[in-house]
This record gives sequence, C-alpha cells and structure tokens, in this order.
Amino acid sequence: MWLCPEEVLVANALWVTERANPFFVLQRRRGHGRGGGLTGLLVGTLDVVLDSSARVAPYRILHQTQDSQVYWTVACGSSRKEITKHWEWLENNLLQTLSIFDNEEDITTFVKGKIHGIIAEENKNLQPQGDEDPGKFKEAELKMRKQFGMPEGEKLVNYYSCSYWKGHVPRQGWLYLTVNHLCFYSFLLGKEVSLVVQWVDVTRLEKNATLLFPESIRVDTRNQELFFSMFLNIGETFKLMEQLANLAMRQLMDNEGFLEDKVLPRPARPHKNISALKRDLDAQAKNEYYRARFRLPRDERLDGHTSCTLWTPFNKLHIPGQMFISSNYICFASKEEDVCHLIIPLREVTIVEKADSSSVLPSPLSISTKNKMTFLFANLRDRDFLVQRISDFLQKMSSKQTGDSGTGRKASIVDPASEAMNIVTSVLLLYGSEEEAFWLLVALCERMLPDYYNTRVVGALVDQGIFEELTRDFLPQLSEKMQDLGVIASISLSWFLTLFLSVMPFESAVVIVDCFFYEGIKVVLQVALAVLDANMEQLLGCSDEGEAMTILGRYLDNVVNKQSVSPPVPHLHALLTSGDDPPEEVDIFDLLKVSYEKFSSLRAYDIEQMRFKQRLKVIQSLEDTAKRSVVRAIPGDIGFSVEELEDLYMVFKAKHLESQYWGSSRPTAVHRDPSLPYLEQYRIDASQFQGLFASLTPWPCGAHTPVLAGRMFRFLDQNKDSLINFKEFVTGMSRMYHGDLTDKLKVLYRLHLPPALSPEEAESALEATHYFIEDSSSEEALLQEEQEGAGNEDFQEKRGEEKGTSPPGYWHYLQMWAKEKEVQKETIKDFPKMNQEQFIELCKTLYNMFSEDSMEQDLYHAIATVASLLLRLGEVGKRFSAQPGRKPRDSTSEEDQPPAPNPPHDPAQELQPPAVGYPQAKAGGDTQLRRVPQESQVVGKGGGGEGLGSPSEHLSDDETKDDISMSSYSVVSVGSLQCEDLADDTVPVGREVSSPLATTRSGGSVDTDWSISFEQILASILTESVLVNFFEKKVDIGLKIKAQKKVERQFSTSSDHEHSGVSG
Repeated sequence: MWLCPEEVLVANALWVTERANPFFVLQRRRGHGRGGGLTGLLVGTLDVVLDSSARVAPYRILHQTQDSQVYWTVACGSSRKEITKHWEWLENNLLQTLSIFDNEEDITTFVKGKIHGIIAEENKNLQPQGDEDPGKFKEAELKMRKQFGMPEGEKLVNYYSCSYWKGHVPRQGWLYLTVNHLCFYSFLLGKEVSLVVQWVDVTRLEKNATLLFPESIRVDTRNQELFFSMFLNIGETFKLMEQLANLAMRQLMDNEGFLEDKVLPRPARPHKNISALKRDLDAQAKNEYYRARFRLPRDERLDGHTSCTLWTPFNKLHIPGQMFISSNYICFASKEEDVCHLIIPLREVTIVEKADSSSVLPSPLSISTKNKMTFLFANLRDRDFLVQRISDFLQKMSSKQTGDSGTGRKASIVDPASEAMNIVTSVLLLYGSEEEAFWLLVALCERMLPDYYNTRVVGALVDQGIFEELTRDFLPQLSEKMQDLGVIASISLSWFLTLFLSVMPFESAVVIVDCFFYEGIKVVLQVALAVLDANMEQLLGCSDEGEAMTILGRYLDNVVNKQSVSPPVPHLHALLTSGDDPPEEVDIFDLLKVSYEKFSSLRAYDIEQMRFKQRLKVIQSLEDTAKRSVVRAIPGDIGFSVEELEDLYMVFKAKHLESQYWGSSRPTAVHRDPSLPYLEQYRIDASQFQGLFASLTPWPCGAHTPVLAGRMFRFLDQNKDSLINFKEFVTGMSRMYHGDLTDKLKVLYRLHLPPALSPEEAESALEATHYFIEDSSSEEALLQEEQEGAGNEDFQEKRGEEKGTSPPGYWHYLQMWAKEKEVQKETIKDFPKMNQEQFIELCKTLYNMFSEDSMEQDLYHAIATVASLLLRLGEVGKRFSAQPGRKPRDSTSEEDQPPAPNPPHDPAQELQPPAVGYPQAKAGGDTQLRRVPQESQVVGKGGGGEGLGSPSEHLSDDETKDDISMSSYSVVSVGSLQCEDLADDTVPVGREVSSPLATTRSGGSVDTDWSISFEQILASILTESVLVNFFEKKVDIGLKIKAQKKVERQFSTSSDHEHSGVSG
C-alpha cells in the first residue's frame, strides 16, 4: 500500500536491495523469503520485540536522488506481487516525468505530492462513519489479522508489550486484545509462540504477584493456565481484560454482543495510539462506575466530572470531592469515602447560577431545587462551561417532559413467576402505590440485584459465591465446616432472593429491606455474616446439614423488632423449639449494629470486583451443566463416546457464537433464547453447517462438498426452520462415522432423494411426475399424501407457535422428544426408488469422495464397473415394467433375461474411454457381464413399479451443466477423475434396442422411466471389495475436531517450534 513519505536515514540496515533505478529502490527485509540464517533469526526477533512494521510488510519502496543520502518511504507490501504492482506503476507513470526536472529538491517535492495525492484519492471513498483509528493502530490491527487469521469483522481494542511464561522461561512478545479473543505472539531466535483464547472460554482472570510470576495476570481456561507479566501498565491492561471477559459472559447470558457507543461525544482529534473501541470501552467503564457509585438507572450516561468543593453552612467547611454531571442527575462524592454523597435529580432543579466570588467561596456555583434547598459548589475550574452544560440538560429535560407526558420508560422486568419475586413484590405493594412498587421493582431487578430473577438466577449464584469468599476471609474457622456440611449453598439463595423476608419475622425483615435500598447488597452480605458469627459455636458442633439449618432457622425466627407496634408472628422453626429453654430473642437493630461494627470494611467497588470474578465461575459452571445435559440427551446408540460428544458440542457452540461475533443478522443470533431447554439454545444455519461439514466429514468431496453439505442440512432439518440443533447435527455425523456399509450407503442414498434435494429440484421433479406419469400407483400417491400431510401439520404447528405471544413451554419439548423416541424401524424395502438423474448425482458424489484416497484409481475402476452394471439393471427393470400384463415375479423365463451380448462385442471396451488405456477395465467388464443374469431376478422383483423417486427430477444448473449428454444408455468411464467428466467419457451400450423413444433419449434428454432400487445399489457395491473397504474404514473424528479447533481458533491454542528463518 502507498505510504505517506517518511524520511529514512539508514536505508540499507537490515534490508536487501532487489531493484533500483535513478529515483526509486525496491527492498526486501533480511531473513524474509529465501532462508536467512542467523541474520534472519536476529532480524525477526528484533521485528517482534520492537513491534516493527516489517513483520507485516517485508517489502518496501524508497525514493532517492543521486546526490542525497536521505531516502523517503513511499510504499510497502506484504507480498512480492503487491510491491511489484506499485513498482511498475512508478516506472510507467513517474520515471519519464522525473527525468525532466533539473533540481533534486523539486523531484522530491513532486514525488511526495504525487504520493499524497494517490493516498487521498484512495481514501476519499473509504472514510469511516465513526472515528478514524490512528495509523499506528491500523498497522497493529493488520498485523493481528494476518498473524492469527482473524476476519475483517474482528476488531482490535488495544495491544501491549509483555512476556508470556511458557514453563519457567518468559517469552517477550505482544498481547493483542480484540473484542472476542485474547491473542499473543512471540518470535525469539527461531522459536515462535502463538496463542489464541476466546473470552467466552475464560474461567478465571486475576491479577496477582508471586515469587515466580512478579505482578502478573493469570488467565485460566478449561484446559490450561496462562501467565503474562512485564507490562508497562498492568492496571490498565487488566481492567480492559476484565471488561472484555465481562462482555463475553454477558453474551453467554443474554445473547448481547459488544456494540460501539454511537451516543458518546467524539473527540476533536483521535488519540495517538487509542482506537475508537478502546475509547468506547473506557467511557463504558466510567459510566458503570458512576451508576454503581450513586445507584443510578442503567441507561444513565456520564457526561463529565470535575474537581470542586461542597460548602456545608452548618459547620462552615469545604468538603473536597468531585462533581459528576449526566443527562438527568448532578452528583457529588467526597474524596474521603462515606463522608458525603449528594444526588440532585435535574427534574428538581429550578435555578443554576454563578454566585459572587469571595475569599471564602472562590468561583461558586449555586443550585436551587423545588423544595427551596440551595447547594453551593466552589473552586470550580471552568464554571462558565459547567453552567452552560447544566442549562442545556435542563432545557432538554423540559422539552422531553412536554413531548413524552403520556409515555414512560420501558422497563426490562422479567416475568415475575418466581416465588422469591412474588414475596418481594407483595411487600413493596404494602408500603407504596402500584406505580411506586413497580419502579422500585425496576430498580431492584436492573441495578441492585442484577440477573437475580431470570430463569437461571445467575445473580443470586454470583452473590452466593461472594458470600462463600467473604466467609473464608472473615470467618475462616467456620468456613471449612460450612463447606463440609454444604450449608452455604442451601441458605444463601433463600436469604438473598427474598432479602430475608422468607426466613425472618416480617417486622424485622422490612428493616433490612430499608437498609438494602440505601446501601445495596452490602447490607445483606453484612447481616448474613453477622448471623453466622452469632451462631459459630453451635454450627461448629453440628454433625449434619439438617442440624445446622435448624440452628440458623430458629435464630432468624427470633430476630424481633422491639420498636414495632404489631405483635410478632412466629415462624415454623420457633414453634418446633427443642428443649425447655426458649431461644433468646435478638433485636434487629442490635444485629444490624453488630454487622456494621464487625464487617463494615466491605466496599461497593470491592463487591463489584468480586461479582465479576464469581460471574466467570458461575456462568462457566452453568455452561458445563448445559453441556452435560445436552450430551445426556443424545441417545446411547449414537456411536460417539462422551468425550467426543463434549468436544463436538464445544465446536458446535463456537460455530453458533460466530454469528454473534461477525454476523449479528444471522438467524442463529436472532433465534437464540437462553430460556429454552439446553438442547434448543444453540443452533446453526446452513452456511455454518457447511463449514463444520467440510472440516469434520469423513468423506471429503473437494469442490462437491458444499453441495453435499447443503443436502445433508436439508435432510437433518426435519422441522424446516432452516436451523438444526446439536442432536440433529450429531445424528448426521454419526451416520457417516459409525455403522456398517449398509448404514452409510443409506445416508448417501437419502442425500440424493427428497427432502435432501433443494426445493427447486423437488418442484421440477413434481412437474415431471405429472407430465410423464399420470397413472401412478395408488399406494405411492397415498404415501406421498401422508408425507405431505405430515409436513403441513409441522408447518401449521410452527405457524401456531410463531403466532403465539409466548414461547412453547417445557411440555412441548417433552412431547416432541417422546415422539422422537418412538422410532419406526425403516427397512431397505421402504426406500423409494432412484431415477436416472438422482443416480447420476450419486455417481458424481462418489467420484469426488474418492479423489483424495490412496486407492483412488482402484476406486474409480470399481465405481465405474458398478455404475455400468446398475445402468443395465435399470434398463432391464424398465422393460419389465413396460410390458403389459407381465407379472413382476415372472423373472425365471428366458424372455425376461437380459439379451446376451454378441461374441465380438467386449463389455470391457464399453468401460474404456477411447483416449485412455486402462488394462484393469477389461477384467472388470467381464466380471460385470457375468453378473448381469444373476442379478436379473432382483431386478424383476424390484422393477414391478416405479418408486417415489422414479420420475425425472431436474437438477439445478450448477449440478447438471457438465452432464447434458448423459443418456439412459450411458455408463461411467473408468478413467474419469472428476465428476464433471461423466458426460465426456461415456459410450452407449445395449445397441440392440432401437425405438423412437430410445432415439430421442440418446439425443441428450434423461430417461424418465429408468429407476433403480437401494437393494440393487447395495448388492452391486458388495461385489467390489475395494468399495466395501472404503466404506468400512474407520476414521478418527478426534483428529478432525483438533484440526477444526486449530483452523477456526475455537479454543486456546499454542505453538512452539523451531524455524530455520523468519517466515513471512
């Protein structure tokens, strides 16, 4: 690509000149391309450590003049072809013009201006809609995509220099953090290390410092532990990694990926080395901190903050802190934590004005509210701008209230079906109106208890993990005992989900709810720790979980509110008191006082950090549970081991997630619903299945693979929703990998019949059926009507589901799975017959399947022999069905036998193409000729009627463009190496048959009366041992899965191998 000219003082250091003329020099980086030896290794190491652009562009073009020692870079290229194109353009367009100039400075000025003009012309139509990333960052992004094979849709967020610890040896390199992946690359003295980790695979992310790894970042996946250290700014790197991992976990929870924030104000100039995504993520982190600190609505965006002081008239002091301004609130927080927090809703503000400055109040700002309160802020740096900004927000708010007086904000409240939410909601309704209770519930579900009341109670499980961690920190003696008894998991969910309302007397629990709305989850955790601390001695003496639960239940039932005027209502545990002494009553205010005294060190920010850490564990644990549930739902006769099924599930899931990474418009991204049963949550469409099929199939078919993948997808997609789930996917894989020869041939046979054929092919086949065969048998018509009726029922059922307002319940899937278990055993007698066009497509598929096999030529010869035999059998069956009054079983008479070949006519010559000599073909042909009379009885039995697939079915243009000359008397050539050559290498057989119909067909049309049955294909293939061995050969799917993971970067991968030179 063309580069803005930059000065180069030392042009030949680490570069080799390959071409030169009086004005330009084309150079190649040392060590790139042809070997390089020790110099290449050293240059490659320097390029990685110093982040040189030569790793991306090993070729460059410099501008020079004869008397000057200064060079200017004008172009670079990643390949010789790219740089040669630029070189030829310079020679053809500039050399003649430059030779006219007399002054070297004019030459250089002209070249620089020309290059700038070319770059401006190229970029004129490529201006991005948002921010322009800096040039240095674009170069790093290009390097990342080239090094790790990432698509254009994968955006780089930032990159850092660091060391990866491989064993006890640090490998210095570069860490690239993208939206969906963590990547690391290092090349030191011939040793290359390449890592790719998906954020959705991260199970642990923490910053720690040990003797072995000083101040490092630890990244754990299910398979390995990675350590990175020697960062210039480890805090910034870790914070960004936390954000990206958190986004990935959110993606697994509710199917939301990262989107650039278009609402954020754009900077006047882009930062030097910061991408637009990094700026958006930084702003998003500030917004989350602002909302969490002041517990504001989820859609509140921070506009800015500034240092100032708050004047307190009652003690005449300034409280230093920061003022935060957003579209709906003005907030103040003191530098010393918990000294002063102030939240002023803009809807309550009446006047914002500048007050008179004095020695006591320098640069003051006065804010008055509707209830006649005035707040004075001083020591403001840019008071005028601040007043203007607040005034703008007030004006927008007044216009918004006027325009939206009849509308309200849409709340993302889930269906309150859970018992815990019902308990909390009923208490809120006791103390407020319906609208007030509703908005309190909004605050509860969106901000204060996020993800608590969804289908998987992820938020409650996360806070349960925090509670266990706090128990280990504050009550280490009790923690081990509670873990052994398994009590924490049992008690914490009921305590947290209902805010103690279900386990404590009502008049006491509402006091905790009051404190909770003021200080958040911190109060609930403090009270829970105080309850355990008060019962520590009794809990340490417990022998089982039941005894511990009884102790805690009795204690909570006797927590009373002595200030309440209503009589206390005893709970069940209080009624079942054992012993003569009643339990001692505990005042709720005393319990709260103890919780603040002993456990007040908890901070909201620390709890949020712990929530992130626990969220990784909880969501990955839920994903593992989903994986095990899906694997258990697969029938035992599928053939794959549990480990293979789990690996296939992870590959299948990663393919589904690609639709969220790089194509959110895919139907898989739209249709994913986490509330569905595990088996239905991850599904893939036809294009995604095609990629998996190409990498996992045991039958590589070259260019024919997409066609076969499309047919397999339509065959597996039984409900016709253009998506398949994991069970359907594994069923298709199992049919190709497991089973005997007959089972695998059944799959291939089915893939060349409807519904595997495309709708266009099926429609053409239907038209041909009505045109050629009007008197089809009643049995076939009835069977076809039944199949169509079943399809219509499925379609109507699907339409009914789509029209419904809610997704189908679990009963629907239970009924569906129960029907799947009632599998009707299908025999080969039930298979419909195959017409000639379908048979030709089957031969094309087989020819492509053999192209990569070591026994390629033997397989070609064998399938040509079988195809010739089957074409003859189809002709015989056609003549049987065409004779009026002839019974199908009268196949023993001489009239029914196929005509004997004339002695001078050698069948081997029929199989041999005119231009190719194939000695094995003659023997194969003789063998085939001797088998024809023996197979005639099978033909007679199966040729009595046309099957469902017997009518001609017109294939698509792509599949038939090379088969226009195939007639009913053609056989497949032994010497054909590609399926496209079928029509060119065929010769007519059965020349004794001459009729007008035969003459017409030999002109290029397909015989519509010709058909073949599955039994005939199976019997013919069994006669060729090389075909039998091919289909019975075992293929290890584990190797295919490993290759798939490596190519598509589905899991963490690493490489460490020697290089003789620096690779491009």
